[in-house]
Amino acid sequence: YLSTKAGSRSILAALASRVKHINGRYERFLERTFPRFYVLHATFTRGIQELFLEAKEIRKIKAKMSQQQLSAQQLPYREMERLRQGWEAVGRGGLWVLSQDPDPLLCFWRQFRRDMLKAIPLGLIAIPPCANLLLILLMYLFPRQLLIRHFWTPRQQLQFLEANDAARRRRYPAVVQGLARAAPSLPEPRLQRCLQQLCAQVQEGSQPPLVQLCALRSLFSGSPLGLNELQVSHVKALSQVLFLTPHLPGFLLRRRLRSHVLEIWHLDRALLRLGLAQLSEEELKAACYLRGLNSTQLDVGQCRAWLEQWLRLSCKLEASEASLLANSMVLLSLNY
Repeated sequence: YLSTKAGSRSILAALASRVKHINGRYERFLERTFPRFYVLHATFTRGIQELFLEAKEIRKIKAKMSQQQLSAQQLPYREMERLRQGWEAVGRGGLWVLSQDPDPLLCFWRQFRRDMLKAIPLGLIAIPPCANLLLILLMYLFPRQLLIRHFWTPRQQLQFLEANDAARRRRYPAVVQGLARAAPSLPEPRLQRCLQQLCAQVQEGSQPPLVQLCALRSLFSGSPLGLNELQVSHVKALSQVLFLTPHLPGFLLRRRLRSHVLEIWHLDRALLRLGLAQLSEEELKAACYLRGLNSTQLDVGQCRAWLEQWLRLSCKLEASEASLLANSMVLLSLNY
């Protein structure tokens, strides 16, 4: 029995070595003959590796949460962010599964599992040598529609970030206009003037100071600017700023928007505990982009300065003031 088992292992090892050798020759052939296809092939190979490493890391995080009886909000920043990155719908129509779970970050885990189900067939197809030519063709023709982020080239990732930001920036004026339309319904003339002045400043190209936003925070926890009180058109515009589809009934839009904003609110607190100095350039830019700022063309200093300002605001707010945080994604980013 032992000799049979050892023989089977040696056969499998020899087979794996042979497949690796054939794949190596195939990759060298691609690199010499079809350099553009080779870039896509290398991207695909790296994407498969990253995907399964991510799956392994997320399993560890979930096991830790189960063993230590932790909620997602109690995790360190990078672990919370890793769960968030499991959500592949960003930039592709805002697909979202509404969760009955009070912990919004678990929704991202569910989306990650769906991405794994989408990616596993790609990996199986690509096992035989030369069979991944079909996948390379798909990557070349329909990368954004058919593939998840692990299989995008660095250039494609930048292009898609720019395209997504251009789409959400088209909704920024609608958000500011929604605030301006709500101003006359405020009960106090002083607050009316303050909100109208804030909207006028932003529309004229200025960025409002934090003290001005904080002076209005009480308006965003109830009528008319709380998330449950905003006009549906305003909620739809905010949903698109967060890359969420606006094509749902109003009560679902509000619920889903609140879940996303509170997720960022929890991430902000974890990030404050970690400290901005601990973030790499890539992490810093990703954090800004998530919160409404197109960081692709900004340097590290600009990103850090903006994120410091954002955290000063976010960490002063209560969960009931989530509407102000959502609107600040526009107010603090539009003219930066």
